Amino acid sequence: MSQMELRPGLADVPVAESAISYIDGKRARLEYRGIAVEILARESCFEETAWLLLRGDLPTQRELAEFDYQLRHHRRLKYKLKDLIKCLPETGHPMDALQAAVAAMGMFYPARDVTDAKSNWESAIRLIAKLPTVVAAYHRLRFGDEAIDPRDDLDHAANFYYMLFEREPSPAVRKVLDACLILHAEHTMNASTFSGRVTGSTLADPYTVVSSAIGTLTGPLHGGANEEVLDMLDEIGSIENVRPWLEEAVAKKRKIMGMGHRVYKVKDPRATVLQELAEHVFAETGRPKTYELAMELERVAAGILGPKGIYPNVDFYSGIVYQALGIPRDLFTPIFAVARVAGWLAHWLEQLQNNRIFRPEQIYVGKHDVPYVPLEQRP
Repeated sequence: MSQMELRPGLADVPVAESAISYIDGKRARLEYRGIAVEILARESCFEETAWLLLRGDLPTQRELAEFDYQLRHHRRLKYKLKDLIKCLPETGHPMDALQAAVAAMGMFYPARDVTDAKSNWESAIRLIAKLPTVVAAYHRLRFGDEAIDPRDDLDHAANFYYMLFEREPSPAVRKVLDACLILHAEHTMNASTFSGRVTGSTLADPYTVVSSAIGTLTGPLHGGANEEVLDMLDEIGSIENVRPWLEEAVAKKRKIMGMGHRVYKVKDPRATVLQELAEHVFAETGRPKTYELAMELERVAAGILGPKGIYPNVDFYSGIVYQALGIPRDLFTPIFAVARVAGWLAHWLEQLQNNRIFRPEQIYVGKHDVPYVPLEQRP
């Protein structure tokens, strides 16, 4: 038998066929079911995009209205789940609270028979509908405030904002938050999606699948980059310091947060459309200093890093937008999960269509034929 080739991180190794999303990193192209993501961010809404990812096609007016109705009426949490969230440490990270709550949710809504299409669909609706409620509830409860009940008269993005701040967003704020959810809803076979598919391949229930994906997203190499972008911009401090800071960082081979991507070799199309929509919010709030710094860093980096195919990705600007909306930094990654749950569930449903449990090989590099030494004879 020939020696197997090791590909660390499964780099460039296909692990599944999928019809959900597509990336062309050289053309700055990201498609959901064949539709360019920037068109969806401008023209669609998160509810319609979630249906598209789950079902494969855009909904009819009647389908969208029914789906929207179901999402609005499954937002509330059982009081025991609220009590569980109240018992979590106030100093914990919201991602850990979200993972714990989603795992517990599966006990309240048992869905172990994943061959039941009706049960799977109901689970998908519950998860998409309830994740924003969990995030908002934990955020408020950890500061001693009462959780705010969801409102059925608000759409997905507006209701999430309302549950966080107890006020309705302006049209511009609602639109940019809705666009953020769309832009983060799906991104091919990333680490958390792969984790969810691996868990789903064992025929685990959907709450366990999503919980495992959330756990993967907590790692700093996957989620959290937008938080680190703000830390980086705080470190840079001023427009005048951008070039010397970047030149020193490149010389020391530091990672520039929010710059570069495993797939994109040009500017991430999600970053471009996010900037465009964010300008409408900044017209109300004023341009943040961090945004001015980020634009200057992008301009300077184009000459230094651009030839290497390193350009801004979506995380480069999303944290700045969230900050302008008044959202705390440690909620950035939970919002990522609130959006990406649609993609995770789409991949889970796709995995079940022609399922085979994942069982990759390994290359053993350990010892052989090691003798057992009795305890009393060991030095």
